[in-house]
Amino acid sequence: QVQLVESGGGLVHPGGSLRLSCAASGSIFSTDIMAWYRQAPGKSRELVARFPSGGTTIYADSVKGRFTISRDDAKNAVYLQMNTLKPEDTAVYYCYLRRGFLGYWGQGTQVTVSS
Repeated sequence: QVQLVESGGGLVHPGGSLRLSCAASGSIFSTDIMAWYRQAPGKSRELVARFPSGGTTIYADSVKGRFTISRDDAKNAVYLQMNTLKPEDTAVYYCYLRRGFLGYWGQGTQVTVSS
């Protein structure tokens, strides 16, 4: 069983930056797939960025060039650096880990971009 806890959300002005963190209760393995998703009010949950085991990092078109996902397996953590934030980035952001056939979600952290 893996527990994920997100932090770093909050209220920011358009054009601002936030860094989200996701801490895992146990070890993160290099074979784990780590990702960030988000869900805005009235919308479906969508992939923001995914850091696969090997291969190329994937970003949603709407965040390319503005968001960066990173991971630190030694600290059992994954991060999402969000720059040049826009009002449409407002959502609850969720950390996700997939290990084999099992998937784990964090509880989410609210990001609000507003002037």
